[in-house]
Amino acid sequence: MQTRKKVLASLLSGALVLSVCPLALAATANYNDSSVTGGSAEWQAWVKEWETLATDYTQVSLTPGADETQLNFAWYSKTESGKEATPVVHFGTDKEHLTAFTGTAAQVDDSLTDGVAYDYNHVTVTGLQANTTYYYTVEKNGTQTEVQEYKTGSFDQVKMLYVGDPQIGASKGQPQGSDTLKADSGAANTAARNDAFAWNRTLEIATEQNPGVNFIISAGDQVNKTGQAKEEEYAGYLSPDVLAGLPVATTIGNHDSLNPDYTYHFNNPNATENGKTQAGGDYYYSYGSGLFIVLNTNNYNVAEHEKTIQQAVASDPDAAWRIVTIHQDIYGTGLDHSDTDGMILRTQLTPIFDEYDIDVVLQGHDHTYSRSKLLYGDGQTHGTYEFRLNDEGTDYDWDNAYNTQTDEKIPLYPEESDTAGTAAHDAFQADNGCYTIEDTTGNTVVNPKGTLYMTANSASGSKFYELIASQQDYIANRSQNWLPSYSVIDMDSDSFSITTYQITSEGKVEQIDDTFTIEKSDEAASISSLTSDGETYYRLRDVAASVAGADNQFDVSWNGSVTVTTGKSYTDAVPSSTPSTGARVSLELTVDGKTVTADALLADGNYYLPASFFATLGVTLGA
Repeated sequence: MQTRKKVLASLLSGALVLSVCPLALAATANYNDSSVTGGSAEWQAWVKEWETLATDYTQVSLTPGADETQLNFAWYSKTESGKEATPVVHFGTDKEHLTAFTGTAAQVDDSLTDGVAYDYNHVTVTGLQANTTYYYTVEKNGTQTEVQEYKTGSFDQVKMLYVGDPQIGASKGQPQGSDTLKADSGAANTAARNDAFAWNRTLEIATEQNPGVNFIISAGDQVNKTGQAKEEEYAGYLSPDVLAGLPVATTIGNHDSLNPDYTYHFNNPNATENGKTQAGGDYYYSYGSGLFIVLNTNNYNVAEHEKTIQQAVASDPDAAWRIVTIHQDIYGTGLDHSDTDGMILRTQLTPIFDEYDIDVVLQGHDHTYSRSKLLYGDGQTHGTYEFRLNDEGTDYDWDNAYNTQTDEKIPLYPEESDTAGTAAHDAFQADNGCYTIEDTTGNTVVNPKGTLYMTANSASGSKFYELIASQQDYIANRSQNWLPSYSVIDMDSDSFSITTYQITSEGKVEQIDDTFTIEKSDEAASISSLTSDGETYYRLRDVAASVAGADNQFDVSWNGSVTVTTGKSYTDAVPSSTPSTGARVSLELTVDGKTVTADALLADGNYYLPASFFATLGVTLGA
């Protein structure tokens, strides 16, 4: 158990220190100096504790289970002579009579742990109920840890924290007093020391302001060192007392993706083989009325990510909300990423998110805050792109994108004299204008078309980026105030709302954007109908909208003629007119590539077809 005092006890009233260092294209990386924001006594206690904490790799992580009745645990235990790992969690409502849950254990790659042998332990606890206080201990080589408390909240009214890029260790190279923060190993990683303190500060303030949080969603980059041993950074990330009683659904960021230590430290539910890098692949879980899908977009095989979405939707087809978390911000607004590597998968993911009716996409990577307008695809054919590793395989080649169809190398920062590179870059950016903006007003929308894309700023303040100079047309609101921030999500079966806050150097919480709310009506879609010669005809687009998301869903589009595609969700608008009569016509349309002729009525430019036609699509009308 951590013994340090809460940083909330006495925060300094000094200004937040911002240090600037140049990056590509003059982007600037500012940071939170914890020696200034921490309060002198709390900071000195943390510096002293860091000497021990930085080499303690055995801290426990909690992750949401496959659904709200489950909770996943992971931790390291040191391999000891004559002792095997004991992956056991003791869990229950009576701390004197806990039930043992046994999981699995396996060896950690000791090149990540200074040559010292560790095992990782993964256990799932089942049978959780809402609004209940539980207690638990875990076993490390047969020895139980101190008892910890875990409280479930409501499973109907779910509250989440959404955070971006804690990236423990990212403040390396920045000044702190007369020294420069370093990313050395163990306790010598003073950048991790700085950022872990700030991460703890954010979590304490956020949970103090928002009691009853069910879990946290992190949009990736938990740690900083790419492709290197970074256990002291994980030690700092897992250190907050808050995390002993609050699970985190983490996402694999680019800084997490090239080591297996991520998959050791986090026991993710429904882990798939799709989208894998060394850190693992995609996973999904259900909680309350939400289906949550977490994609490792450091792997650019979008066909695999689509398989994950298919599996997730099949596991919980009636979920009121479908929420995807990715690290790269395909719709962001930061200078360093949003118009370069961040949008690399935009042309591929946008139509997939449309097809599977994804409501909200939570993103990170950009170290700025933004909220998009409601977006959906433009229905056009676009290129497909990816990033690749550098020649050494130790990091990504941040300077170039690749067209996966032509293998064309596209420089993201072409020299002024590079005419061909500039043309390729301009074509790449133009091709990524692959979206349509839904016309909405206000900050509450009902049954909207399109997807909301959020980008979280850094929760720790370990690194901030500038906003891109010209705000993109798809962005509704954005900010960069050089302060750690977090969002609060409230979700029930009818409503999804998100509010974002920043934390000042004095510890004051300030809202930085209006609350945005999506509401869903339970009313069945209204289907316009007409009668001719005693037979009822139903408007084609209305019927498509009424079964969207169901097993018998179908899409309607126009490609020189009416085209029907079964198994695909209809996401377009429905006509608002209510005609009283229509002209009888013989309609030739295409259904799943085959030409079909049907009797129909044409009214106000829309076709109405009889129930017998819809029966061939598996849709029963008029019963």
